[in-house]
Amino acid sequence: MPRAGLTPQTVVQAAARLADEVGYDRLTLAALANRLGVALPSLYKHVKGADALNQKLAALATAELADGMIAAAAGRAGVDALRGVATAWRDYAHRHPGRYPAAQQVPDAADPDHVAAGRRALDAIYAILRGYGLTGDDAVDAARIFRSAVHGFVTLEAAGGFGLPRGVDRSFDQLVAALDTAFRDWRSR
Repeated sequence: MPRAGLTPQTVVQAAARLADEVGYDRLTLAALANRLGVALPSLYKHVKGADALNQKLAALATAELADGMIAAAAGRAGVDALRGVATAWRDYAHRHPGRYPAAQQVPDAADPDHVAAGRRALDAIYAILRGYGLTGDDAVDAARIFRSAVHGFVTLEAAGGFGLPRGVDRSFDQLVAALDTAFRDWRSR
């Protein structure tokens, strides 16, 4: 019989909190069972194993990131929307350092919640890019550029990779300004 109060959702939420505390790469079923005060075999009543837990955590993190991006873009256009979404992305990575890596996984086609969350995140970016006149293949390329730039920045920032004596926030603002310039001056090739 499953422990009272534990459900697949509460287990995934606990895993998300633990990942933020110890790091995504250090999240284990044993550590999660310990956190929840249950024997390791008891977790298998709620998740099928480590891979299934990681998949559900990826779906949760992607949904949270998408929600933040959508909220940040609401009522904005152009560089304001771009800045809002980039900042929401960065803020999510700061607030949830253990979940953030999970949000970078390609949605699993067998998980409709993950697919829907990934679509919402991508649609938030595509909506901004339409404001720059970018659609179709141009939007795909521009979305990849946006993701690569923002993800690269926040990953380097989290790893302490910015040691030069200049404010990191200022550099992030310059990154967004550079993306804005690139998207405004885009020429389909």
